[in-house]
Amino acid sequence: MAPREISIPPGAHVLRALFLAPPGAGKGTQGPGLAEAYEVPYIATGDMLRAHVVEGTPLGLAAKSIMAEGELVGDELIIEMVLERITKPTRLTGFVLDGFPRTIAQAEAAYSWGQAVGSTFHAVLSLDVPEDELIRRVEERGKDSARADDDIATFKHRLEIYQDETRPLIEYYRERQILIEVDGTGGVDDVAARLRTAVDALDLT
Repeated sequence: MAPREISIPPGAHVLRALFLAPPGAGKGTQGPGLAEAYEVPYIATGDMLRAHVVEGTPLGLAAKSIMAEGELVGDELIIEMVLERITKPTRLTGFVLDGFPRTIAQAEAAYSWGQAVGSTFHAVLSLDVPEDELIRRVEERGKDSARADDDIATFKHRLEIYQDETRPLIEYYRERQILIEVDGTGGVDDVAARLRTAVDALDLT
Protein backbone atom coordinates (compact mmCIF):
# COMPACT_ATOMS: atom_id res chain seq x y z
CA MET A 1 0.00 0.00 0.00
CA ALA A 2 1.32 3.43 -0.91
CA PRO A 3 2.22 5.75 1.99
CA ARG A 4 -0.47 8.19 3.04
CA GLU A 5 0.20 11.66 1.64
CA ILE A 6 -0.38 14.53 4.06
CA SER A 7 -0.09 18.21 3.29
CA ILE A 8 -0.96 20.57 6.15
CA PRO A 9 -2.08 24.12 5.28
CA PRO A 10 0.61 26.82 5.72
CA GLY A 11 0.52 28.40 9.16
CA ALA A 12 -0.55 25.22 10.98
CA HIS A 13 1.57 24.13 13.93
CA VAL A 14 3.03 20.86 12.66
CA LEU A 15 6.12 18.88 13.56
CA ARG A 16 9.31 19.11 11.51
CA ALA A 17 11.78 16.68 13.04
CA LEU A 18 14.92 14.81 12.07
CA PHE A 19 15.88 11.39 13.42
CA LEU A 20 19.65 11.28 13.91
CA ALA A 21 21.04 7.92 15.01
CA PRO A 22 23.46 5.22 13.92
CA PRO A 23 22.26 2.40 11.66
CA GLY A 24 20.26 -0.18 13.56
CA ALA A 25 19.19 2.26 16.29
CA GLY A 26 15.49 2.00 15.45
CA LYS A 27 14.71 5.04 13.32
CA GLY A 28 12.76 2.93 10.84
CA THR A 29 10.78 1.36 13.68
CA GLN A 30 10.02 4.54 15.61
CA GLY A 31 9.76 7.08 12.81
CA PRO A 32 6.50 5.95 11.15
CA GLY A 33 4.67 5.77 14.49
CA LEU A 34 5.85 9.21 15.53
CA ALA A 35 4.86 10.67 12.18
CA GLU A 36 1.40 9.11 12.41
CA ALA A 37 0.94 10.42 15.95
CA TYR A 38 1.63 13.99 14.81
CA GLU A 39 -0.14 13.57 11.45
CA VAL A 40 2.85 14.37 9.27
CA PRO A 41 4.55 12.31 6.53
CA TYR A 42 7.40 9.97 7.40
CA ILE A 43 10.21 10.44 4.89
CA ALA A 44 13.01 7.84 4.94
CA THR A 45 15.82 8.50 2.48
CA GLY A 46 16.95 4.86 2.68
CA ASP A 47 13.51 3.68 1.54
CA MET A 48 13.50 6.30 -1.21
CA LEU A 49 16.92 5.23 -2.45
CA ARG A 50 15.98 1.54 -2.43
CA ALA A 51 12.84 2.38 -4.41
CA HIS A 52 14.97 4.19 -6.98
CA VAL A 53 17.25 1.12 -7.20
CA VAL A 54 14.30 -1.22 -7.76
CA GLU A 55 12.79 1.11 -10.36
CA GLY A 56 16.13 1.46 -12.15
CA THR A 57 16.04 5.25 -12.22
CA PRO A 58 19.23 7.17 -13.03
CA LEU A 59 19.60 7.99 -9.33
CA GLY A 60 19.02 4.36 -8.41
CA LEU A 61 21.62 3.12 -10.87
CA ALA A 62 24.13 5.62 -9.49
CA ALA A 63 23.35 4.66 -5.89
CA LYS A 64 23.09 0.85 -6.13
CA SER A 65 26.74 -0.13 -5.88
CA ILE A 66 27.47 2.64 -3.36
CA MET A 67 24.73 1.40 -1.02
CA ALA A 68 25.77 -2.25 -1.39
CA GLU A 69 29.24 -1.32 -0.11
CA GLY A 70 27.80 0.59 2.85
CA GLU A 71 29.01 3.95 1.58
CA LEU A 72 27.04 7.22 1.66
CA VAL A 73 25.46 8.40 -1.57
CA GLY A 74 26.86 11.78 -2.61
CA ASP A 75 25.52 15.00 -1.09
CA GLU A 76 24.28 16.45 -4.37
CA LEU A 77 22.10 13.45 -5.26
CA ILE A 78 20.65 13.17 -1.75
CA ILE A 79 19.87 16.88 -1.44
CA GLU A 80 18.12 16.87 -4.83
CA MET A 81 16.06 13.78 -3.95
CA VAL A 82 14.95 15.04 -0.53
CA LEU A 83 14.07 18.57 -1.62
CA GLU A 84 12.04 17.20 -4.51
CA ARG A 85 10.11 14.98 -2.09
CA ILE A 86 9.45 17.84 0.32
CA THR A 87 8.44 20.41 -2.28
CA LYS A 88 6.52 18.47 -4.97
CA PRO A 89 3.71 18.48 -5.84
CA THR A 90 3.19 20.91 -2.95
CA ARG A 91 5.59 21.96 -0.20
CA LEU A 92 5.16 20.00 3.00
CA THR A 93 5.00 22.07 6.18
CA GLY A 94 5.59 19.12 8.49
CA PHE A 95 7.44 15.80 8.38
CA VAL A 96 9.53 13.28 10.28
CA LEU A 97 12.74 12.89 8.29
CA ASP A 98 14.93 9.79 8.60
CA GLY A 99 18.35 9.67 6.95
CA PHE A 100 18.83 13.28 5.90
CA PRO A 101 20.99 15.16 6.52
CA ARG A 102 23.87 12.77 7.10
CA THR A 103 26.78 15.13 6.58
CA ILE A 104 27.60 18.70 7.62
CA ALA A 105 27.31 19.78 3.98
CA GLN A 106 23.79 18.32 3.78
CA ALA A 107 22.87 19.92 7.12
CA GLU A 108 24.01 23.35 5.96
CA ALA A 109 22.10 22.98 2.69
CA ALA A 110 18.95 21.92 4.57
CA TYR A 111 19.26 24.83 7.02
CA SER A 112 19.71 27.37 4.22
CA TRP A 113 16.65 26.01 2.44
CA GLY A 114 14.63 25.90 5.66
CA GLN A 115 15.48 29.49 6.54
CA ALA A 116 14.50 30.63 3.06
CA VAL A 117 11.02 29.08 3.29
CA GLY A 118 10.46 29.29 7.06
CA SER A 119 10.64 25.53 7.60
CA THR A 120 13.69 24.76 9.74
CA PHE A 121 13.61 21.74 12.09
CA HIS A 122 11.78 22.03 15.38
CA ALA A 123 13.97 19.26 16.80
CA VAL A 124 16.65 16.72 16.02
CA LEU A 125 15.88 13.48 17.86
CA SER A 126 19.07 11.54 18.57
CA LEU A 127 18.51 7.89 19.53
CA ASP A 128 21.30 6.68 21.78
CA VAL A 129 22.06 2.93 21.49
CA PRO A 130 25.38 1.25 22.45
CA GLU A 131 27.37 -0.26 19.59
CA ASP A 132 27.17 -3.85 20.88
CA GLU A 133 23.36 -3.58 20.96
CA LEU A 134 23.33 -2.18 17.40
CA ILE A 135 25.35 -5.15 16.15
CA ARG A 136 23.10 -7.62 17.99
CA ARG A 137 20.00 -6.07 16.43
CA VAL A 138 21.39 -6.17 12.91
CA GLU A 139 22.54 -9.77 13.29
CA GLU A 140 18.97 -10.66 14.24
CA ARG A 141 17.49 -8.59 11.42
CA GLY A 142 19.91 -10.09 8.91
CA LYS A 143 18.55 -13.60 9.50
CA ASP A 144 15.33 -12.66 7.73
CA SER A 145 16.47 -9.78 5.53
CA ALA A 146 17.52 -9.64 1.89
CA ARG A 147 19.05 -6.19 2.30
CA ALA A 148 22.70 -6.10 1.22
CA ASP A 149 23.51 -3.58 3.94
CA ASP A 150 22.44 -6.07 6.64
CA ASP A 151 25.60 -8.07 6.04
CA ILE A 152 27.50 -7.69 9.33
CA ALA A 153 30.79 -6.64 7.70
CA THR A 154 28.96 -4.04 5.63
CA PHE A 155 27.05 -2.90 8.70
CA LYS A 156 30.24 -2.38 10.71
CA HIS A 157 31.60 -0.33 7.82
CA ARG A 158 28.41 1.74 7.90
CA LEU A 159 28.99 2.34 11.61
CA GLU A 160 32.49 3.60 10.87
CA ILE A 161 31.12 5.99 8.24
CA TYR A 162 28.46 7.16 10.69
CA GLN A 163 31.14 7.98 13.27
CA ASP A 164 33.20 9.90 10.70
CA GLU A 165 30.52 11.64 8.65
CA THR A 166 27.26 11.81 10.58
CA ARG A 167 28.06 11.84 14.29
CA PRO A 168 29.56 15.38 14.00
CA LEU A 169 25.98 16.53 13.33
CA ILE A 170 25.18 15.90 17.00
CA GLU A 171 27.38 18.81 18.02
CA TYR A 172 26.18 20.87 15.06
CA TYR A 173 22.56 20.58 16.21
CA ARG A 174 23.47 20.88 19.89
CA GLU A 175 24.98 24.28 19.09
CA ARG A 176 21.73 25.23 17.34
CA GLN A 177 19.93 24.16 20.55
CA ILE A 178 17.49 21.82 18.84
CA LEU A 179 19.13 18.48 19.75
CA ILE A 180 17.09 16.12 21.93
CA GLU A 181 18.92 12.97 23.04
CA VAL A 182 16.66 9.99 23.75
CA ASP A 183 17.56 6.60 25.22
CA GLY A 184 16.97 4.15 22.36
CA THR A 185 17.39 0.94 24.38
CA GLY A 186 14.64 -1.26 25.74
CA GLY A 187 11.30 -2.21 24.28
CA VAL A 188 9.75 -0.53 21.25
CA ASP A 189 6.89 0.90 23.30
CA ASP A 190 9.27 2.28 25.94
CA VAL A 191 11.34 4.11 23.32
CA ALA A 192 8.19 5.40 21.63
CA ALA A 193 6.94 6.79 24.93
CA ARG A 194 10.24 8.63 25.52
CA LEU A 195 10.07 10.14 22.04
CA ARG A 196 6.46 11.25 22.50
CA THR A 197 7.29 12.86 25.84
CA ALA A 198 10.18 14.76 24.25
CA VAL A 199 8.16 15.95 21.26
CA ASP A 200 5.06 16.82 23.29
CA ALA A 201 7.19 19.36 25.17
CA LEU A 202 8.18 21.21 21.98
CA ASP A 203 6.82 24.58 20.86
CA LEU A 204 5.70 23.81 17.30
CA THR A 205 5.37 27.40 16.16
